[in-house]
Amino acid sequence: MTYAGRKAGYLRVSRADQCINRQIDGLKAICDEMYLEKISATSRSRPVFDNLLASLKAGDTLIVWDLDRAFRSTIDAVTQAERLQKRGVGFQIVTLNVDTATPDGMLVYTVMAAIAEHERKRLGQRTKEGLAAARARGQRLGRPPKLSDAQVLSVKRKLDAKEANIRELATLNGIHPWTLTRSLRRLEASEPRN
Repeated sequence: MTYAGRKAGYLRVSRADQCINRQIDGLKAICDEMYLEKISATSRSRPVFDNLLASLKAGDTLIVWDLDRAFRSTIDAVTQAERLQKRGVGFQIVTLNVDTATPDGMLVYTVMAAIAEHERKRLGQRTKEGLAAARARGQRLGRPPKLSDAQVLSVKRKLDAKEANIRELATLNGIHPWTLTRSLRRLEASEPRN
């Protein structure tokens, strides 16, 4: 399949003082138009990139110099390429010689997709195994408690003696009343029952 529509190049640098000449030189001969963005790839919003993706129509091709110029990760690139393909939009990564319009490019893309999917699954599996191993060793998972057991016990004594209420004791300890309530519930749950 060949894509006869516009060939839109996306160029990105993280800082305003970063040199973009390499990307410009690499894309100007193969792109009809180029879109430059000066923003970190990890930014939640990349307006130029988002607007470019939204403007692409079936038959157009998105061209990037290198994978990391447009995408946060290989997984992000593969996911976005799948979306573009479903819309009939071509996708080309110049430095990897990947062009989804060619059989060879499609092969490389498919291999990348398979590797990314495998890595997603392995990452999930490794995370579960790591958490299970930590629990088996008695490690507490999650955020550390805001108050130590001794502090929670002290708060409980003050509440039982009616020296102060939950809100006052939470303020005194620099936490939200709900956090203190949860800490007290954990303490009660851990106390032996007769």
